[in-house]
Amino acid sequence: MYWLRGEGLAADVSPADVSRFTGADEWDVVTVLTRLVERGLVTVLRADSAERFALSAEGVTEGGRRFADEFADMTRPGHGECSDPDCDCRRTGNVEDCHHRR
Repeated sequence: MYWLRGEGLAADVSPADVSRFTGADEWDVVTVLTRLVERGLVTVLRADSAERFALSAEGVTEGGRRFADEFADMTRPGHGECSDPDCDCRRTGNVEDCHHRR
């Protein structure tokens, strides 16, 4: 849900949406979403036959933390890349100007 929200694909989801993206059985998705509602991480937008769920403010925070933890290896700078936006190498475009290499 966090990723779908962050990519602008879906601010809220149905159990079928989650099932389609995860491959999980829709009944299992409903069980998990119900638990997340009970924990205050997800809110129910409609309680009729077309239930939609959205992350609560706490759910966005927790989702962001978990997303960062799970994808840290993929999102951190690669070898030779500097993640300091104030570093000279970012200004000049030359890796030799990186003061983190010294």
